[in-house]
Amino acid sequence: MSSSLLSIPGLFVVGTDTDVGKTYVTSRIVRQLRREGVRVGAYKPACSGSTTAEDGSPAWHDIEQLHAALDGEFDRELICPQRFHAPLAPPVAAQAEGRKVDRHLLRTATARWKDHCDFLLIEGVGGLLCPVSEDDTIADLAVDFGCPLLIVARAGLGTINHTLLTIEVARSRGLVVAGVLLSDGAAGGSDESRQSNVEEISKRTDVAVLGVIPYAPEEPLLITSEGDTINWLKHIPSSSINTG
Repeated sequence: MSSSLLSIPGLFVVGTDTDVGKTYVTSRIVRQLRREGVRVGAYKPACSGSTTAEDGSPAWHDIEQLHAALDGEFDRELICPQRFHAPLAPPVAAQAEGRKVDRHLLRTATARWKDHCDFLLIEGVGGLLCPVSEDDTIADLAVDFGCPLLIVARAGLGTINHTLLTIEVARSRGLVVAGVLLSDGAAGGSDESRQSNVEEISKRTDVAVLGVIPYAPEEPLLITSEGDTINWLKHIPSSSINTG
């Protein structure tokens, strides 16, 4: 699928739900690609749910993680231009502040990255059908951007249904799914269903399950079964990427 909006090769990281580890996974991919010499950027169309920083200013945990993964080289405004305080879906959080999510900006803010990177990681909000504006879901943005999806799902019990539903929704929209990662997240994982979940999802879809990701922020993302670093660039034309 080609995109009429995204002028930079990229990967759209989507979740099966909220708090499944999208930002954690996106940040680790950013760090890994930077180590490999790739000029990579990170964009989150909207973010809600702020906390208070030590200096009393509002802060958004997801944005701080992405900012840190980029070694603080880029402004938070570039990473996420639309931020809201309430821990609600973006259009609901915006309404609570008497604001509206800017649909145009959701789509056009990626252009600001054009001179700064050769590969853009886009991180979604919630799941594919999560509302991101009054009229859009994350799936709508994914269609407009046109880049492959990486689905991040919980590693534990219940993930089979959520993962297969997400794949089905993606394909119903004509989206390409590059793979699925099951994430333990910060809480870690000891759920006995973890390994069987990989097997069951693999049996029921032709989408590659890339592995289960343990919580180890400083390590590259590994394919658990093989121990090899995942080649994120194989899903995009190699001629588009400048690795210095």
